[in-house]
Amino acid sequence: MFSRFKHRSYELERLDTGDYTPEEYARWHVEMKYIHRAFGEMRAIRRSLMRDIRSGGGERVSVLDVGAGSGELLRAVHKWLRSRPSYLVGAELNAKAARAIYRGSQRGEIDALQCNALHLPFDDGAFDYVICSLFLHHLTDNDAVKLLREMSRVAAKRIFIIDLHRSPIAYYFYRATSRLTLQQFTREDGALSILRSFKPTELRQLAENAGLTDIGVKRSAAYRLVLSGK
Repeated sequence: MFSRFKHRSYELERLDTGDYTPEEYARWHVEMKYIHRAFGEMRAIRRSLMRDIRSGGGERVSVLDVGAGSGELLRAVHKWLRSRPSYLVGAELNAKAARAIYRGSQRGEIDALQCNALHLPFDDGAFDYVICSLFLHHLTDNDAVKLLREMSRVAAKRIFIIDLHRSPIAYYFYRATSRLTLQQFTREDGALSILRSFKPTELRQLAENAGLTDIGVKRSAAYRLVLSGK
């Protein structure tokens, strides 16, 4: 029963194959905002990125979010920074998602760019921090290593990756609770996301393979893992 959790699944999610209707995709965006707030991403980013930012003084800070979705995390970062000068950018391969980030930026506080995460169109050290949340598990191990290298190249200070902890408890808890609130598309992709995700030792190995230094892997609430490095 638990053998399926021993290794990562590489079965593609519908989000990756494009097998969804416009209505399903629109509802998925709404549901992902709820998931970010209720299932751990906000807590994880506050206890990783924001803690590091606050330890560095009050100077201008720049953050790139790779695979930013609708830009929910960047909007939270902007709110937490308050009046502190910042430059926040969401990078997305999906054109609809990139437009959603821009539309959700009420005063232009967040920029959006459609691009390939494995070939980021930025100079070395262009941003203080580079983050990604619930994106790494969509990649193969080889592409995950490429992404970590790109993030490290573009980050002058540190990178933070938030992703799921592959475990039977996380999987069956999600299956039991998601049926009460989420559409079938989100439920099925979410369950597969857990099977595609990582154990702490696997995340660390990917970071080492990417050549990162000062690597840290911490457990966070709601079966999340936070990988950090330089």
